[in-house]
Amino acid sequence: MTPRGWTRANLRHVLAMLRYGANPAATVYDSIGPDFFLALAPGWLNLGLWEGDGGDPSEAPVAVRRLVERIAAALPGGGDVLDVGNGLAAQDLVIAATVRPRSLTAVNITWSQLEAGRDRLREAGARGVCADACDLPFADVSFDGVISVEAAFHFPSRERFFREAFRVLRPGGVLAMSDLPTVRLPQGPREALAAVAMLRGWGLRPAAAASPGTIVATAAGAGFVDIRSELVGDRVVAPALRFVRDRLDAGRDGGPRTLGLAARAMLSQADVLWERGLLDYLLLEARKPERKS
Repeated sequence: MTPRGWTRANLRHVLAMLRYGANPAATVYDSIGPDFFLALAPGWLNLGLWEGDGGDPSEAPVAVRRLVERIAAALPGGGDVLDVGNGLAAQDLVIAATVRPRSLTAVNITWSQLEAGRDRLREAGARGVCADACDLPFADVSFDGVISVEAAFHFPSRERFFREAFRVLRPGGVLAMSDLPTVRLPQGPREALAAVAMLRGWGLRPAAAASPGTIVATAAGAGFVDIRSELVGDRVVAPALRFVRDRLDAGRDGGPRTLGLAARAMLSQADVLWERGLLDYLLLEARKPERKS
């Protein structure tokens, strides 16, 4: 018997918080399931790129699409595209519409998410592959573009991901991604508590805490050039937190009371990290050099 509204996967997530095992991202997202009650829009798991402050709930389904459109716009059109960490595949429909790729391949570490997104993958004309972002099962120089939306902080190693993205890209190919960097380390017990809560709650490794400069330098170290980055937390993190807070306050989340209380506790920790300037939201574009003639 499980508490009302909780799934067995939810309980496994809670019980595993002290030891997630070798695949923490899969544990977390298996727990969330395909109908995460705090998702900004059905089928979406990103924080969105907002024009407003998050106070207008009707902007949420627009904001999540806008974020993917913004990132995908950097990819070359008409080529072979790899989406690494594709969530529930709603973003693959947007990638397909934005880039019009010759082929679209979507990688996810979680079988359950690939299964939940099967119809969206089919509609996008995409092939789903269950694989690790740091050990991509593709031949060298297989893709013209690699996109990763709000997933890299879950990867075992950003360095290995960048090297894998570089390897599978053709010369001149483009990497476009978003990430959640750590602007500074916690100071004092309140900030430390918030940071640990985020790491444990989302199954993140300590290595997930990387500054924007470190992330850019890691991409450069993998061989990428023409790297462009932008911090847009005021258009992503701030309004998303406002949206979720308003939804919980208004009782619009549709979830059971116990899950709502857990969400409020996690939201309060995220508020500390954002309001005290510990985290931000990074957009990054980079290119693999052309072959020397």
